[in-house]
Amino acid sequence: MIFSPSSFASLIVFIFGAIVGSFLNVCILRIPKGESVIRPSSHCPHCKTPIAFYDNIPLFSYFFLGGRCRACREWISPRYFVVELLTAALTVALFYKFGLGPAFFSSFILVAALLVISFIDLDVRIVPDVISLPGIVLGLLFSFFGYYVVYDPAELIPSPLSSLIGVLVGGGFLLALAWAYAAVTGTEGMGGGDIKLLAMIGAFLGWPSIPVTLFLSSLAGSIIGLSAMLVKGVGRKYALPFAPFLCLGALLHLFFGKELVAFYFFPL
Repeated sequence: MIFSPSSFASLIVFIFGAIVGSFLNVCILRIPKGESVIRPSSHCPHCKTPIAFYDNIPLFSYFFLGGRCRACREWISPRYFVVELLTAALTVALFYKFGLGPAFFSSFILVAALLVISFIDLDVRIVPDVISLPGIVLGLLFSFFGYYVVYDPAELIPSPLSSLIGVLVGGGFLLALAWAYAAVTGTEGMGGGDIKLLAMIGAFLGWPSIPVTLFLSSLAGSIIGLSAMLVKGVGRKYALPFAPFLCLGALLHLFFGKELVAFYFFPL
């Protein structure tokens, strides 16, 4: 079989995404603990034995070792493999959608942040400020770069105004909703982390992403929540982490936002 140049480029992009996914696993594990993501080097979460370079090959090492640590033979969470595969696949998808331009790198940073936030929220129910707050700044900087430095006729990167409105609308809407819910029920219904997360999404994707992200995340959350109530028999106050649904909504908008809006508002 002969690889075409585009196939070879896709393979390189896939490998790059898998390598970054391996680093994202480190972030997911260490950021909630307040640990450095640089030092010490990768080690087994059970016995703390440093992982040799030949046991730290993204995707392949998990299969070669049978999902176990070579030293202590304890099981390693399949999440490591899942995150590496998701990152690699989404990186290739971004490559096909945007090519290797500024929009690719901007979107890649957003996707990496969304993956880390989603898995941390699933694990420990927090959205780390160390990702969302710098993410807001980066999203705004990319909008200025795309508008004033790079010729972007297709507006793949939102304008600075759209990005700024996205921050204000995204964070402001959820903040107002959280205040209203707390005033009516007397309980906190949404954490500040979700508010900062939506502001970050608005910074990277512009203000039109906010209604689409909220609609899709609410729809997905409702379906999963109702399913959990039926399957597990839990009550209406069963708490689901909302950040993964916001991240899913943002990803769907990133790849299909214009098509979804056109289909909904301008059906054939």
